[in-house]
Amino acid sequence: MTLRTFLAAAATAVSLAACATPAPDQGSPEAIAAAIADTARPEADRARDEARRPAEMLAFAGVRPGMTVLDAVPGGGYFTRLFAKAVGPGGAVYAYVPSEIAEKFSSKANADALAAAYPNVKSASDPLTQRSDAEFADIVWTSQNYHDFHTPLFGSPDIGEVNRALWSVLKPGGVLVIADHAAQAGSGLRDVNTLHRIDPVTVKAEVTAAGFVFEGESDALRNPADPKTANVFDPSIRGRTDQFVMKFRKPRR
Repeated sequence: MTLRTFLAAAATAVSLAACATPAPDQGSPEAIAAAIADTARPEADRARDEARRPAEMLAFAGVRPGMTVLDAVPGGGYFTRLFAKAVGPGGAVYAYVPSEIAEKFSSKANADALAAAYPNVKSASDPLTQRSDAEFADIVWTSQNYHDFHTPLFGSPDIGEVNRALWSVLKPGGVLVIADHAAQAGSGLRDVNTLHRIDPVTVKAEVTAAGFVFEGESDALRNPADPKTANVFDPSIRGRTDQFVMKFRKPRR
């Protein structure tokens, strides 16, 4: 099922909620702690908590019960599961798999499995540059994927169109959070397809060019000891890369 199908069915409710939902400035510590402590989380997820810092990440994003979160390129669902529990039954999570990779890496199958396991998770797939007809999300989240949007894996799309598509799903006042592997300063897009890294300065320039306002950065995943010369999957650095986490806001009208 496509993201547009969900939106068409919920357009009226989304419109009303967009007027009533406050900006996601601060997360709910209680809801976040409960999500992390959820005994249904796979052991493999728990084993990654030390490296992925879920409490800091969800707090930085501002996750609270009742919110709608779009998890763009959810992979195996590490953050999707946390979002599902943190937003609770009154919220919703979209496990969004761009159609360009739906049949790769079991991407859509994984999203479908997440939707089957959590009542408030919906599996959705549309082209990466396709804009939404409704502003419905409080938070758009993407982790370790933004650099890939520049690569042949996604068809090397116009990144401006990608960011405008992400803009289109956010309610006014909503936030886009991007976590990714840092490349060497000044490298721009040089390493996106080889080392799977991107220069944070480039990301900030691209996202703000789409109209977003840069709101802040978390240092929770930074590792100054990473020389940024190895592929992120290299055993010498895998799981310990220097990662930036940036938050951008869609201005209120």
